[in-house]
Amino acid sequence: MKKRDIIEFEIGKMEFGGVSISQYGDRRIKMKGGIKGQKVKAAVKRTGRGKADVKMVELLEKSPIETAEVCPHFEGCGGCTMLSVDYAKQLEIKEEQVLELFEDAGIRGFEFLGVQGSPDNVGYRNKMEYTFGDEVKGGPLTLGLHKKGRHIDIQTVDGCMLVDSDFNTILKESLAFFQDAELPYYRVVNHEGYLRNLVVRKGIHTDEIMVNIVTSSQCEFDMSKFADMINGLELKGNVVSILHTINDGLADAVQCDEMRILYGVDYLHEEILGLKFKISPFSFFQTNTKGAEQLYTIARDFIGDHSNKVVFDLYSGTGSIGQLMAEKAKKVYGIEIIEEAVVAANENAKLNGLDNCEFIAGDVKDTVKSLDVKPDLIIVDPPRPGIHKQAIKDICDFGAKEIVYISCNPKTLVDDLKDFIGYGYMPEKVKCMDMFPNTPHCESVVKLYKIMNMACQC
Repeated sequence: MKKRDIIEFEIGKMEFGGVSISQYGDRRIKMKGGIKGQKVKAAVKRTGRGKADVKMVELLEKSPIETAEVCPHFEGCGGCTMLSVDYAKQLEIKEEQVLELFEDAGIRGFEFLGVQGSPDNVGYRNKMEYTFGDEVKGGPLTLGLHKKGRHIDIQTVDGCMLVDSDFNTILKESLAFFQDAELPYYRVVNHEGYLRNLVVRKGIHTDEIMVNIVTSSQCEFDMSKFADMINGLELKGNVVSILHTINDGLADAVQCDEMRILYGVDYLHEEILGLKFKISPFSFFQTNTKGAEQLYTIARDFIGDHSNKVVFDLYSGTGSIGQLMAEKAKKVYGIEIIEEAVVAANENAKLNGLDNCEFIAGDVKDTVKSLDVKPDLIIVDPPRPGIHKQAIKDICDFGAKEIVYISCNPKTLVDDLKDFIGYGYMPEKVKCMDMFPNTPHCESVVKLYKIMNMACQC
């Protein structure tokens, strides 16, 4: 076997994060994507002793477990690779994958409470970030998501099943509007063009909608016409914010150099478990609102009675979990590196009448050292790369009796848990929450307890 060879095989197993592992002769074949039981044709990318990395070029035969309804974009879009698998089977697969990660890391002796399914496995997303482009070079303007395995080609996804009908209506009508306007889309290859992204957010419980059109500054166009078009649409929700963001950054990411309010205000509201949250265009908020309610309920159950306790909420984002704890806690301190999120967190605390919350801007590994109070309980909810090793040590040095770790990436979770165990914190129970149905991801919640009288293995 050599690079660029084309091989055919049946996919053996699926590992967490969207990677499949198969056997081809005496080689272990690793491939991005794929569902157990599929027969595929793939191109060899690289080989090593007894192994090879490949890229799928054609699906030859569906898997026996692919029995669910799919959207019209499924074959080309890379957004939800497990949509074709029955949802109950998806949860079963994710449970096996997470347990395998713990087993491979040698972490045992905890109570595993399974994977809780999302209240909605379709129509659950409250935010979509669409990209302007074309599906084939020189083709008509498209607006949607990157095609599977492609960095440039954009597929219009106005029949997406992960969002409700308002998202699809806004996408479809926005595309038609800008096709008529004959404006060039921004090309990341040469950094020329105008139309970059369309970001749509919706409060699932409030029905408030925010529409944010993102462009470069390379053209002059009257975006008030776009706002008028959006306001004229028949939608289930209520448009409260239409924004125009200028982004001249070179990276293929939504960022803000200048923001103009075309209509309404520059925020929307959402509610979670009785609390209100003001969400700005660039602040992080869980993309599955009803799933977030279940996730935070799991965390709250793990925490138990926290009456009159001091709580640290680390990697606090907009302060959702910390504020949910504040009702009974003596004091909640939150640390978050993104300043905009900290401002939003403090505003949301005021909005909810919580005067025992304090959110601080800073990197956890640095800022946590400056706190001169001792926590009774620590909650950590880090980004996908996990927690910096120095931060783990500093967190453990506080000596809190309990730590609740909320993770969006079980792979980095188990690596971090090995460090926590080294500092005398053992996992007591684990429960997963499927925040991202039809994708290879899920969240995990772990309760850790401190082993008394154990010397710190620094």
